Amino acid sequence: MLDVLHYEFMQNALVTSLIVSLICGIIGTLIVINRMVFIAGGIAHGSYGGIGLALYFGIAPMLGASIFALFLGLIIAMITHKNSTRLDSLIGVLWAFGMALGIIMSDLTPGYNVDLMSYLFGAILSVSLEDMIGMSGVLLLTIVFTVLFYKQLLAMSFDAQFAKLRGVNVTLLYFALVALIALGVVIIIRAVGLILVIALLTIPPYIAEKLTNSMGAMMALSSLFSALFCFVGLSISYAFDVSSGASIILVATTTFFIQFLIGHFFHRS
Repeated sequence: MLDVLHYEFMQNALVTSLIVSLICGIIGTLIVINRMVFIAGGIAHGSYGGIGLALYFGIAPMLGASIFALFLGLIIAMITHKNSTRLDSLIGVLWAFGMALGIIMSDLTPGYNVDLMSYLFGAILSVSLEDMIGMSGVLLLTIVFTVLFYKQLLAMSFDAQFAKLRGVNVTLLYFALVALIALGVVIIIRAVGLILVIALLTIPPYIAEKLTNSMGAMMALSSLFSALFCFVGLSISYAFDVSSGASIILVATTTFFIQFLIGHFFHRS
């Protein structure tokens, strides 16, 4: 089994898993605490429109997805910051718009031969050095943003009104957080695909939340769980020759159900 580590594609996959895990741990924690799961899901699926546009205009698909995800994120932030009424309907519309646009633009692209399944279900085993450099940049941005604004994020996450009274620019911080979520979501899509991205963003923080009351510790534990899910999922993928993204999420969801059942059993006892 260990002989596979000599292959460059597996080395890249393991490094990517570590990068993605750290991004998931930090951004996923902020998503769960701020109850922004549906927003992240809308951005993830809507970003497919950016992939379709990128294919049509001949630019890098992940660059197109990043720009389009930021565009959708800012629209959602502008509409939802002051009024979250019918938030589910708005996100549903943007979700459908992005997916439909992506499919149509892909169909209109003459002679494209890109495997779109890799964007739907992930292709962590085919990540290139250029991809990892881009991911590392987003990771660095995520860490710097979180360290610099940790106290403000903590205040906003648990009581936005209190944060305002303390002088925190909640509006600007909220927009910055949504933008960071958009970039993080696109990076994670490369690993597990846009269909499965929400699971990797939310399951590790949910499990970590049951083990600690500190947001910082929750981020660290979430990153650890994400890395564990990725490494075990990759091992299963290699051993049984199945999809790596689906294997990672299967490990994550199985762990979630085990934790849920154990917690439910002890709670009743």
